[in-house]
Amino acid sequence: MERILEVKDLHVHFNTYAGKIRAVRGVSFHLNRGETLAIVGESGCGKTVTSKALLRLYKPPQVGIGETSQILYSGEDVLKMGKKRLQDYRGHQVGMVFQDPMTSLNPTMKVGDQIAEALLIHNKISKKEARTQAVEALKLVNIPNPEKRAECYPHQLSGGMRQRVVIAIALSCHPSVIVADEPTTALDVTIQAQILDLLAEIKEKTGTAIILVTHDLGVVANFATRIQVMYAGQIMERGTTREIFYQPSHPYTEALLNSVPKLSSKDKGELYSLKGTPPDLILDLACCPFCARCPYCMPICRERMPEETALSDTHRVSCWLQHPSAPAVGSLNNARKAGE
Repeated sequence: MERILEVKDLHVHFNTYAGKIRAVRGVSFHLNRGETLAIVGESGCGKTVTSKALLRLYKPPQVGIGETSQILYSGEDVLKMGKKRLQDYRGHQVGMVFQDPMTSLNPTMKVGDQIAEALLIHNKISKKEARTQAVEALKLVNIPNPEKRAECYPHQLSGGMRQRVVIAIALSCHPSVIVADEPTTALDVTIQAQILDLLAEIKEKTGTAIILVTHDLGVVANFATRIQVMYAGQIMERGTTREIFYQPSHPYTEALLNSVPKLSSKDKGELYSLKGTPPDLILDLACCPFCARCPYCMPICRERMPEETALSDTHRVSCWLQHPSAPAVGSLNNARKAGE
């Protein structure tokens, strides 16, 4: 399949009075045309930092990008784009759905004008035509009575409606890629399902590739093509949705799956939660970042970073449990039994 977006050795750090916070540490991945890639992990693992870096939304000197980092869109390095080319790239080639529509929408502008503004920036069209296309964008995201809704201010719409407006803005210029940062977090479960169904419908209609950023594995179960699990700014495991859900090979992935409520569970007790806290990202992590919270931690885990191991053509994991000398090779269930 054609790779429309490719990230190589991405490093992102924040300059603070206490030192450099290394939020993203050597992340590499690709996105194929028309597919959905999910990035999952706890809050603070680097998901949002990675997604915003794809559009170069961070500015120096507060934020720095590694010298060896590359973000390639159709072979062109985004980190080397000039100001004019970057403006065309943002929105026209890659659209962004931000986490909180109430803070990403302008409260003083009608939503129709906000969609039209994006169209006027990227296309040589009249204001009247931009307005017509803005209404069409609202129709595309299934907003009822779009002509009337275009005249509303953000505060006059429900949370689900505002999220649809943000999606309409991202789609207005027909980008090849949409980056959706926690698009369902502040919504109830019914509206969450509607938003995910909407994104899936748009993907089928337009062929747009989607990067979905979320902390909830339950959200991506029936939506994503591939999943990559992040922790402490690194990718710990990556694979197809089926591989991640049915063959999890990293203790962190297992912990995330165990924390998701299951309808089939007969246990009425307390829901599983992962103990401990993530490492301090100011520090240099020469060992596995998950070792302090891992129930299968071995001495080597505290000494060296594990290399990525290929379990199949699509499934890869960074864990010392995959080493031939480990008590269990490629099976967390066996590791659990060995520990007992």
